[in-house]
Amino acid sequence: MPNIKSAKKRVKIIEKKTLRNNMIRSAYKTTIKKFEQAIEDKKLDEAKALFSEATKKIDQACSKGVIVKNTAARKKSALSKKLNAAMN
Repeated sequence: MPNIKSAKKRVKIIEKKTLRNNMIRSAYKTTIKKFEQAIEDKKLDEAKALFSEATKKIDQACSKGVIVKNTAARKKSALSKKLNAAMN
């Protein structure tokens, strides 16, 4: 446990940021799971809507610094490949 006032403040700030990051990460992972479930259940109309929602959540996580730009691009690419494969 820190003794210096500024170090105590940093601990509080880090806890808040960790919570925020976990919420953002959980939100985008949940939308990805919903999208994949819709693909698995052959609900293509629902999958299209969930694809745009999932890419939005991934972009938000990227802009907040939760995931790196290349990771976001890779995840979006994988989702679009799954959607295109299901459509054909």
